[in-house]
Amino acid sequence: MLSPGFGQEGSHPPEQQQENAQPQAKPESTLEKVRDVPIEWLIGPYIPTSEPLQPLSNQERQKVYVHQTFFTAGAYIERIFTAGVDQARGVPSQWGGGMAGYGRRFGNRYGQFVIANTLQSVGNAALGYESRYDLCRCTGFWPRTRHAIVRNFVTYNRTERELRPAIPLYAGSFGAGMLSTVWLPGQRNVWKEGAYSALEQAGWGSAYNWVSEFAIDILQKLTNKRYPKAR
Repeated sequence: MLSPGFGQEGSHPPEQQQENAQPQAKPESTLEKVRDVPIEWLIGPYIPTSEPLQPLSNQERQKVYVHQTFFTAGAYIERIFTAGVDQARGVPSQWGGGMAGYGRRFGNRYGQFVIANTLQSVGNAALGYESRYDLCRCTGFWPRTRHAIVRNFVTYNRTERELRPAIPLYAGSFGAGMLSTVWLPGQRNVWKEGAYSALEQAGWGSAYNWVSEFAIDILQKLTNKRYPKAR
């Protein structure tokens, strides 16, 4: 004679009944998955307000350079946008339109960025300058906006207290503009291209810093403070 509940159709041992009674784990939403992605992958390495300002070691500088140059989404987005502006303006005209022309313009923009960031990183390392963006330790829209713009022209030296003109930043942009004449079509004045690239850094660099300054606030507003995760 079988014990009640065992061996009968539709019955299960107590252990299996307990497992079946447990609620199924709710699959993670796309937002819940991406909220664990560090904000650095969007805006690049930065110094949050909660961390002290400390000088970078040479190894840390190498990691910052690689991340800024190849693994920051914002760097690609900016080049995608500026290449689109070049496409709309039709410059250089020799590259024509369509996807082929846009591909050349994006390659030109990204190539100049790699050269500029390489020269800037070398200069910052030689002078002991800070190469990361430091979020403003202030409040208010205009003070933070002013901070973002100013940081496009000055940066900390190795003391992380004294500000110095961002010479490597603009020297890198100037040098990248000059070197771009190697692949740009037509006759180009190297000094003019260098100066134009440095002027672009003043404009686009300030805009990029502004986005970096407010990126966390904007994303938390859009996602009801679920992304990015607070440090």
